[in-house]
Amino acid sequence: MPPVDEDEIAQCFANKCGVNLIDDREDNQTDPPTLWFIAETDRGRLLKIVYVFRNGICHLKTAYDPNQQEIAIYEKFGK
Repeated sequence: MPPVDEDEIAQCFANKCGVNLIDDREDNQTDPPTLWFIAETDRGRLLKIVYVFRNGICHLKTAYDPNQQEIAIYEKFGK
């Protein structure tokens, strides 16, 4: 899988069709909460975007190709 670039991340924010989910797993809890969603780039690449929104600024934590379990969770709870 190729690395994720900034343009792809911006495209996912623009193309998002669902809600942000909160990562409430014990080891990943943050204040403010860690948010995530799955969306497609303009070329159809599916990415999981993970970030924290703090003081009006979006701080990206990671972005990567999601696995089948993550896709299933987002399909069930995020759309």
